[in-house]
Amino acid sequence: MSGHSKWATTKHKKAVVDAKRSKLFAKLIKNIEVAARTGGGDLTGNPTLYDAVQKAKKSSVPNNNIDNAVKRGSGATAGGSDWETITYEGYAPGGVAILIECLTDNRNRAAAEVRTALTRNGGQLGDPGSVSYVFDRKGVVVVPKEQAGTELSEDRILEVVLEAGADEVNDLGDAFEIISAATDFVAVRQAVQDAGIDYDSAEASWVPNLQVPLDLDGARKMIRVIDALEDSDDVQDVFANGDIPDDVLAELNDED
Repeated sequence: MSGHSKWATTKHKKAVVDAKRSKLFAKLIKNIEVAARTGGGDLTGNPTLYDAVQKAKKSSVPNNNIDNAVKRGSGATAGGSDWETITYEGYAPGGVAILIECLTDNRNRAAAEVRTALTRNGGQLGDPGSVSYVFDRKGVVVVPKEQAGTELSEDRILEVVLEAGADEVNDLGDAFEIISAATDFVAVRQAVQDAGIDYDSAEASWVPNLQVPLDLDGARKMIRVIDALEDSDDVQDVFANGDIPDDVLAELNDED
């Protein structure tokens, strides 16, 4: 399995306790507002909102902040911003393809911050369509192996999710990554829940269909670009097709 996926999963877990916690909270709140604005404030009838709320809760966003975001987004209370979704394409050093998803109320500011983050760290902004073909829209559900004191087996997770529409299950070390068509991931997540299995995250994501293997220097450079991009308040998600092998990942973890 891709070392990059392992790194990204580890990075997500660390994000809730590091110095960027408040930035992470703000981005999760934006997701909730947009989901509520698009599909209404009823979690049972709006699976996108349900998953946005669950992601925020799993990252320890206070319930009051979540409730207020749902109300703003659905129009129940005033104060919601008119967020615009924009996707930029670019490259990190070494030809690593980067997709950058933004939610912004200022298109010019978002474009400038994305361009600056890339160019200052050895990357470059690409034209629309220049790298998007390297990624497929997929559903991704991440399930920890440790479940209430017992170890979840791969056979058990396969038994639960294959009938629900999962395409593959990847071993990330301390978790399983369940990949499905983007249209099936809600059914996959529901199957996981119905089986009484806890999950870390469930969302539609951009998954690379072609990966670039990286050495330690290349991995450092890709991570530097991604960190710079994620430091922007307008950037919601960054996807890259750099593959960090396990031995390089171990070296990076030792540096941390």
